[in-house]
Amino acid sequence: MFHIPIQIYESNIFEVVTDVKDSPCYLCARMRRGCLYSESKKLGCNKIALGHHFDDVIETILMSMLYGGEVKTMMPKLHSTNYEGMELIRPLYYVKEESILAWRNYHGLKFLNCACKFTEMTESKEVESKRKEMKELIRELREKNPYVDNNILKSVYNINLNTVIGYHKEDEHYCFLDDYDEEKENQLF
Repeated sequence: MFHIPIQIYESNIFEVVTDVKDSPCYLCARMRRGCLYSESKKLGCNKIALGHHFDDVIETILMSMLYGGEVKTMMPKLHSTNYEGMELIRPLYYVKEESILAWRNYHGLKFLNCACKFTEMTESKEVESKRKEMKELIRELREKNPYVDNNILKSVYNINLNTVIGYHKEDEHYCFLDDYDEEKENQLF
């Protein structure tokens, strides 16, 4: 249909993570990403485009807050730290999942799901994934506030550092107490 050349590479990633008890999905994602970088580098590529979309981004923001205890998001593009000269891009960053599904249906396409035992269990309701939980939470919040999707994303753009207890950038850590007394001295009464 689209005549896009494709190359498929075999790996044993699913077999490796099958018996991992703690964070098998995280390990699998890291290993798959490493494989993608490695194979892309061999082909002479300098970019990897991933299919994460708007809904993935806002679900990730909530998962990071509710389960990771941090404010963090997927970046729309970033430089690889392990593969010099490689860049990761997410061209569907602002595209909502419903638009992608409508496009898929219009063209009569079928998308592949992750082919691992954890996803299969999640789809059969034996195990509930955190992403699925976030998807449901956002759906419930959207019933009360139709702007909740955009507000979640805007929240990571509109961080007011004067009202943040602490943050870190690379190895530098900041706590509001670091300059708390200095601010009092600078206030005019």
